[in-house]
Amino acid sequence: MKKTVVSALIGATLALSAGAAMADAKNPKIGFSIDDLRLERWARDREYFTAEAEKLGAKVYVQSADASEQRQISQIENLISRGVDVLVIVPYNATVLNNAVREAKKAKIKVVSYDRLILNADIDAYISFDNAKVGELQASSLVALKPKGNYYLLGGAPTDNNAKVLREGQMKVLQPLITKGDIKVVGSQWVKDWSASEALSIVENALTANGNKIDAVVASNDATAGGAIQALAAQKLAGKVPVSGQDADLAAVKRVIAGTQAMTVYKPLKLIATEAARLSVKLVRNEAPAYNANYNNGMKNVSTMLLTPIALTKANVNVLADDGFYSKAQLTAN
Repeated sequence: MKKTVVSALIGATLALSAGAAMADAKNPKIGFSIDDLRLERWARDREYFTAEAEKLGAKVYVQSADASEQRQISQIENLISRGVDVLVIVPYNATVLNNAVREAKKAKIKVVSYDRLILNADIDAYISFDNAKVGELQASSLVALKPKGNYYLLGGAPTDNNAKVLREGQMKVLQPLITKGDIKVVGSQWVKDWSASEALSIVENALTANGNKIDAVVASNDATAGGAIQALAAQKLAGKVPVSGQDADLAAVKRVIAGTQAMTVYKPLKLIATEAARLSVKLVRNEAPAYNANYNNGMKNVSTMLLTPIALTKANVNVLADDGFYSKAQLTAN
């Protein structure tokens, strides 16, 4: 019932705006629909993306869904009614945007899936870091530190396709060692909304269930890593049990420097955001972007641009200052 109402609303909005969506190639209008701007990571993406798009003559309209699929659908509908030329979407729930994308396509609006792949929808392009590679970097960093023992797998949000791709990358490294009997997976759980507090209680329970005998925690991002490390610290195990992460959040980088988090994965946000802005403008101008992969999203093979992530440990953490991602003062401040 709800879906029908949403479709009808989008349809009605479009009838009003059909004339508005004639692409302006010189000064394209870009609608940027972001999962949740309350997270540090997405606020940075927005800044870099907007700066590059404006340099290319585009105008960007940004909306934050604040982790609500209904809000994201109505915001996309609003951007369609504004007559944007291209929609760039960081999906909160990758599985519910089929109707919204269909209405965008009816209005001749190009659709780019940013960082997370929108599933079962007729999108034009996908840009992301190689998430399978991120998963491989996470697992291989922990295996280098703990080649044998009990591993706990802390997945990302079950609504996020990236969480599943990360797990595939992690298992590519771990499975041969599991088969060999060197590594035993003593538990695994997905973490709703990548929530640190949920990760904390999952790892508390896992420690209790295993009598504290956990040798490594494969955490899929820095928020879940933070929760895991809090649980380990309460048992005086922080720094003894290596924990992975990704995103290079400032708190996580400080944990890497302090030795309580083994590693994080740095995905230069300036790179993905500027490339996404260029890709969006090229689509409006009918120029060919430099794709290097294809992903099947359940409906079609989507032209994809995959970027390379970097494993960060205490040894190479200065890369962040060199890139201007953080200042030296931020990295050293207590």
